[in-house]
Amino acid sequence: MSDRLQQALADIDAELRASTDWGQVATYIPELARVPLHQFAIAVASAEGGLYSAGDADTGFSIQSISKVFALALALGRSGDQLWARVGREPSGSAFNSIVQLEYERGIPRNPFINAGAIVTTDEILAHRPPREALAELLTFVRTAADDDTIFINDAVAASERSHGHRNFALANFLYACGNLKNAPELTLGTYFHQCAIEMTARQLALAGRFLVAAPGMPRLISRARMRRLCAIMLTCGHYDASGDFAFRVGLPGKSGVGGGILAIVPGRASIAVWSPGLNANGNSKLGTEAMERLAAAMDWSVF
Repeated sequence: MSDRLQQALADIDAELRASTDWGQVATYIPELARVPLHQFAIAVASAEGGLYSAGDADTGFSIQSISKVFALALALGRSGDQLWARVGREPSGSAFNSIVQLEYERGIPRNPFINAGAIVTTDEILAHRPPREALAELLTFVRTAADDDTIFINDAVAASERSHGHRNFALANFLYACGNLKNAPELTLGTYFHQCAIEMTARQLALAGRFLVAAPGMPRLISRARMRRLCAIMLTCGHYDASGDFAFRVGLPGKSGVGGGILAIVPGRASIAVWSPGLNANGNSKLGTEAMERLAAAMDWSVF
């Protein structure tokens, strides 16, 4: 498989670099708006222990909402299924930062991957302890999953998010008013913004995703039953109101971030990371989504 996979990655890299439409970088977070548009990376960590890549696979980027996968795994490990009393497991069908939906559902976010649900998940990780301790635990989890202690939080990105995170503050305050936030909104959001500002390369992210692959030799950070449930939520909710389209086109559990990254899992086979900072109309990486579709077809990877 190794030669075939490496050739597929090289072909995808060459094809997509010829694209005339790279999407648009996120502009509502100033630090992300400064990222050069014309970049593309793809990496695959296989169940056999191989790591394959093409493009700008050693360039660091802000993983943003992909961090919600790791935060959810950590929150479930700490609190178990009681977390589901605070957040649902259904696709949203709305924008990732919708206030209307949260109000309609009386402060119970539709799923843990929209912003309101991720804020509740982060609040659960805090559990009335210092934010530094919670962040350290999350960063340790990510570093352990990737087997890489060089992964870090980009403080400049975190500060940029905090200074322009007015909508997230609105969501957090509404959650607090509904009794679904245990900590002060500014405390939970301070942790949440730093969580989203974790910086990784495509190669590091592919390695970190191995804890969801469920194959011999992969990191065992959560139970196999919980791996399945996390992957199910990634499949149904991981791309916000474009989750159905991603499932239709790619057929794999995946989680996107507005930094342009996507993490996808081939159960029992591989962890895939792509990155291109230009986003499509749904806020997901334009070339990243196309790359995932091409790779899934080339390798005949699908959960269906």
